[in-house]
Amino acid sequence: MSSSTTTAPPRTVPAAVHVIAAGIFAMTTSEFAVAGLMPQLASGLGVGIEQIGYLVTVFAVAMTVGGPALTVLLLRVPPRTALLVIFGIFLVGNVLAALSVSYPVMVGARVISGVASQAFFGIGISLSARLVDENMRGRASGVAMNGLMLGTLLGLPIATFIGDRFGWRAAFWAISALTVLAAALTVMFVRIPAASGAREEARTSVREELTVLRRPRFLLALVSSTLIIGATFSAFSFFTPVLTEVTGFSNDLVPLLLLAYGASTLVGNTVVARLADRRTIPTLLAGTALNALFLTGFALFTAVPPLALVTMLGIGLTGVTMNPAMAVRVQRAGSTSPLVNTVHASFITLGVILGSAIGSALVPSYGLRAPLVLGITLAVLALLTIAPALRGTRPGHGGRAGAEPLVPAAR
Repeated sequence: MSSSTTTAPPRTVPAAVHVIAAGIFAMTTSEFAVAGLMPQLASGLGVGIEQIGYLVTVFAVAMTVGGPALTVLLLRVPPRTALLVIFGIFLVGNVLAALSVSYPVMVGARVISGVASQAFFGIGISLSARLVDENMRGRASGVAMNGLMLGTLLGLPIATFIGDRFGWRAAFWAISALTVLAAALTVMFVRIPAASGAREEARTSVREELTVLRRPRFLLALVSSTLIIGATFSAFSFFTPVLTEVTGFSNDLVPLLLLAYGASTLVGNTVVARLADRRTIPTLLAGTALNALFLTGFALFTAVPPLALVTMLGIGLTGVTMNPAMAVRVQRAGSTSPLVNTVHASFITLGVILGSAIGSALVPSYGLRAPLVLGITLAVLALLTIAPALRGTRPGHGGRAGAEPLVPAAR
């Protein structure tokens, strides 16, 4: 129990969490920028479009593998300092991208940026959970993850617009400027109060941190997150060709449709963040079941424009928006430590890779509807990995799976 002199964590989401969201926005914008600048990058670096496509894969792999490694190196560094170190590394990656004169240099730049991005996600989400009262951690994670949703909604089109008007190098310079701004806001607003719920984590060994990662319930939660995100990205990765070649929408209309999709993810993320703390497992089950239903509708009615649009927006409402609930489940099964959250982010990225890669492999033989069927399959598998958690749900505890309490970063 806290002493009488200890100040309780705030019951509202503090400004620091919004600043963390700004950092995530910068990271997400950089991640997606390549997808919007493929023709310009191919021309500027003298390579084919397919090689530019590999830059997306390189970034994702660097996130999955390098992010946890960087987090381990920063475990004993105070959280705000760790964020500033990551901002510095991320800035180096984007400046190097802006100055790239060859494809290998650009690959190196994307590796640096990817490693920093994943570490920022993990440490940022961990810090967001520590800056609020325990029963608000889902909401805080949701606010931080708004940076991801806004990166999809606004970051990608802004980077694409700048690249079209001023060249692809200008887009990376703009992201670099955004990174500096987010770092400055971190210096100004991110403070670590001396409250028990937000105190800097106790000094622990890497061995103790790794012990948490071996818990069966924790591993099952990671698998669920991979499948949920994999199901969504099986469809999202192919929205443009499906909407133009199967549904029949014009190329000019697709950006507006994707903007509407991005808006639906923002709405869904806000709703899930409100439910994640008190109804964690029911929210995951209901959201994933609805996502499976919307994916099925999208696959069945792709050729019917109104229904295709409605089901696509439904996928936006119930897909990546499960992030706050997934984060709460993982933190309760493991801990709120930066390493746990970074590993979770890596499994989420693995879902992105699996959904897009397997979907791409299916298209040549089975057509553009095949990735949608893959998404349905992954969503059903996700439901099977979430359902066992209901057995440990205690009445009155809002879907907190199991008898194990929400634990701090270190015991």
